[in-house]
Amino acid sequence: MMSVVLFDPPQRNLLFPFTKTRAVAEVRAGIFTGKERWKMLTGESVQIWTVPYLQAKYPLLPADRYLLINSGFIANEDLAARVFNLKEDEAILKDGELVAGVLSGDKTLSPQSFHPGEYKAVFDYEAPLVKILFPWHIFQLNGELIRKDFQIIQSKKKKRSIPASSDWKSPQNIFIEEGANTGHCYIDATEGPVYIAKDSVIMDGCMIQGPFAIMEGSVLKMGAKVYGATTIGPFCSAGGEIKNTVFSGYSNKAHDGYLGDSVVGEWCNLGSGTSNSNLRNDAGTIYASMANGENLPIGLKCGLFLGDYSRSAINTSFNTGTFAGISSNIFGVGLTPKQIPDFTWGYSECYRLDKALEHIENWKKLRNQHISKAEIQILEHLYNQIEP
Repeated sequence: MMSVVLFDPPQRNLLFPFTKTRAVAEVRAGIFTGKERWKMLTGESVQIWTVPYLQAKYPLLPADRYLLINSGFIANEDLAARVFNLKEDEAILKDGELVAGVLSGDKTLSPQSFHPGEYKAVFDYEAPLVKILFPWHIFQLNGELIRKDFQIIQSKKKKRSIPASSDWKSPQNIFIEEGANTGHCYIDATEGPVYIAKDSVIMDGCMIQGPFAIMEGSVLKMGAKVYGATTIGPFCSAGGEIKNTVFSGYSNKAHDGYLGDSVVGEWCNLGSGTSNSNLRNDAGTIYASMANGENLPIGLKCGLFLGDYSRSAINTSFNTGTFAGISSNIFGVGLTPKQIPDFTWGYSECYRLDKALEHIENWKKLRNQHISKAEIQILEHLYNQIEP
């Protein structure tokens, strides 16, 4: 039996803070995560190989052979066909990096398995491939990926008719699943498709501009104004004004305030009135300060990157291009710092681990869930990395 395994690319740390708590295959961009996209395209069950401290979150079942796929590259139908036609000991490369390979049955799965030299026959993939390398790629590529994922949705799922209570433009670009609840809202799919998943709720008075996707179990609150390209992941609550933003899942921005050109992790909460700046007052280029001290240009627009389990107080004002780490309780006077470390209390104090875990459990109980043993181990590991 052959098992399909999505592995983290060597540059996985460039996607911090989001890959501190998840594998690259579980980063959402467009409608899907990488894992969801491969499963939707192929119908195959997918496993994940990631860094050791995260692996307990993704139990890996043994198999006779492994089809290994680089989760940094965005799947498409042509790539999926090429990958699933590979024979044992064959691999596909893109610019020298392993895209996919079938590991020989006599070899054990190990970190060495993801090197091109492990395969007897290698083939270059000549067509362009989309790769998510930095956090800002998530919102910068979101519109393109929603459009591509929408085509997959159309070929794999069935839609219901648009309710008469809704006003719309370009209905051919609107896909509403059975079980979705749409009130009296306005949907404009002229500039890009709109996908509304089952068990999601669009309340009265919402105005939506595509490209847009709202996933299962999520709610768009009454009177929300949403511009493309925006993705609201599963089991989120969103409201106010939102533009070109990705919510990973289980997160809330339920009240007034502006969020634009941003990425929000899982189990986050933005207090009422929280807003972010996404444009410098001098309209200059926004830069990201990387861990190695390098400053990389992002572009003219960039808002907030909010790591998993982090929360902001009411009326928090996030600075342009803010990177906020995991499990932080963010509050204070004036604009936030542009770099907020993991486990931050306020702007500068440390969030005690026991309290952080207790508060995460409280938030999970609101959705009838509990923090898992694997999550606790991951957070303990990351807490121990904090510099004194």
